[in-house]
Amino acid sequence: MRKIILFMSVSLDGFIEGPERQIGWHKVSEEVHNHMNEELRGMGAFVSGRVTYELMAGYWPTADADPVATPAMVEFAGIWREMPKIVFSRTMDRADWHTSIVREVDPERIRALKAEPGGDLALGGADLAAAFLRHDLIDGYHLLVHPVLIGAGKRLFSGFDTELDLRLTGTRTFGNGVVLLRYQRAVPG
Repeated sequence: MRKIILFMSVSLDGFIEGPERQIGWHKVSEEVHNHMNEELRGMGAFVSGRVTYELMAGYWPTADADPVATPAMVEFAGIWREMPKIVFSRTMDRADWHTSIVREVDPERIRALKAEPGGDLALGGADLAAAFLRHDLIDGYHLLVHPVLIGAGKRLFSGFDTELDLRLTGTRTFGNGVVLLRYQRAVPG
């Protein structure tokens, strides 16, 4: 069965973006980007909310034509374009780049999607992650913790008020101080 893996960048103080949606504090080096390309290349689909999808669709389809794009960025542009995408939105009418639009988070439909053949599903976006978390649909958490305190903004897990035990399954420290933490749900007993 496929797993749903949340991939997010977070500041040391738990924010995914600043008060004005700033993400310029992300410290994505070529080393970090190459590692993420390696992880994401084998996924079965990108699963995101509208805001995350629009952010990605606003840059990645043509990022490889950007004269300042690094080799890792060029590679990711191809990965993003070719990967099936599922976007959860009540307002979008259409989307390009191998994208399906789903209106509601229906736990039974998500479980059926997990039972389909193919690679794991890469979940992105804090609001969608919160909805998946409420329905206990997230199997793994891959968090890139950036060595910066931003003080305010949008928290990754705001509004979640249930305890959830996780088990650390791996770490990686990158040369720029970013730390990847991999967790999965702890198995009871």
